[in-house]
Amino acid sequence: MADPVAGAAARGSLRTRRYTRWLPAGLIATGTLVDLLVPPDYVPGALFAAAPLAAAPLMSLWVTVGYGVLSTVVLTLLLLLNGPAFGGETALLVLDMCAIVLLSLGLSVFVRRTGRRLASVRDVAEAAQLAVLPMPPARIRGFEIAARYAAAESDARIGGDLYAVQDTPHGVRLIIGDVRGKGLDSVASVAVVIGAFRESAEEESTLEGVCARLDRALQREGERRLGAEGLEEFTTAVVAEVPVSDPNLVRVVNRGHPAPLVLVDGEVREVDPPDAALPLGIRGVGHWPDRAALARLPPGAQLLFYTDGLSESRDSEGRFYDPVERLAGKHFRGSQEALDAVVADVAAYTGGRTADDMALLALGAPDSGRAAACAGRAPMPGGVP
Repeated sequence: MADPVAGAAARGSLRTRRYTRWLPAGLIATGTLVDLLVPPDYVPGALFAAAPLAAAPLMSLWVTVGYGVLSTVVLTLLLLLNGPAFGGETALLVLDMCAIVLLSLGLSVFVRRTGRRLASVRDVAEAAQLAVLPMPPARIRGFEIAARYAAAESDARIGGDLYAVQDTPHGVRLIIGDVRGKGLDSVASVAVVIGAFRESAEEESTLEGVCARLDRALQREGERRLGAEGLEEFTTAVVAEVPVSDPNLVRVVNRGHPAPLVLVDGEVREVDPPDAALPLGIRGVGHWPDRAALARLPPGAQLLFYTDGLSESRDSEGRFYDPVERLAGKHFRGSQEALDAVVADVAAYTGGRTADDMALLALGAPDSGRAAACAGRAPMPGGVP
């Protein structure tokens, strides 16, 4: 389904273009009307001069030329109607108008070239982000996977939020996180985290081992960059696993990140860690061993992971978005539908104004029959809540 925020922005942009296309013609018409209503010694030259200037950034070069010629011709005719002869003052006004038309043409060329450069930069940025943050597969071991990256700025294609999902010998493993900082430096850190996760998720037998590898990777990256900024590199993250032995169990290690949610039958539950933990990559302030939180993932449930761009979204009165409260009582038929509903609800809550990027990742549990088939063995006993 289409992104509701992107769709609303596109419709707003289309309406704006429809209105602004008539602005230069409106300026010429208004100038003509004013000239006919006011005394002959006053000519509203500023309105005629504004027409090609308004067309330059909004329309093509040839349309700008057309409005420039039309403005000059109409202004000249009005000057001739107001005076008995084409005197020096009249000629000066026409020459000024010609100079403004030439300026508008130069502005139009500049805007077109700058627009092409910006489009190229955005395309490169988007390609860079897709290279380090590709969309996960739609299904892994019967689990439905959906991901969404919503930038705070509509033209932004790059940021520090990350996610990855991987099928491993140990089960379905995933990560969602938020790198400190913005721009190209943050994308470099995203590449480090994603690369280290993909390698360690295959090789490490426990989530705690995966997090240790991620810690070391970020610390090496900080040392490589040197300087105070490099040494302060860190990432908040949640690393989770649905083990091969039990597809209805989820293990979660949380490193200073918003807790994931289990959505089932209108109920919303947070998967809280037993103890607080520091973000990945922080060193020199002590060490706390990771302890995984365990939760049951009933058939048909949705496991929702998100970055703080969701929980720190605000309404018009400055109140934070509470996903537990806002999603309670809602039912979702799949992961894509869940993410569509969340994005639409955030847009409605904030009025379409967000201050931070938002990454969402949803994992939909299969029904009972498919879950048993994906497990390949009987579920292990235990009273995990």
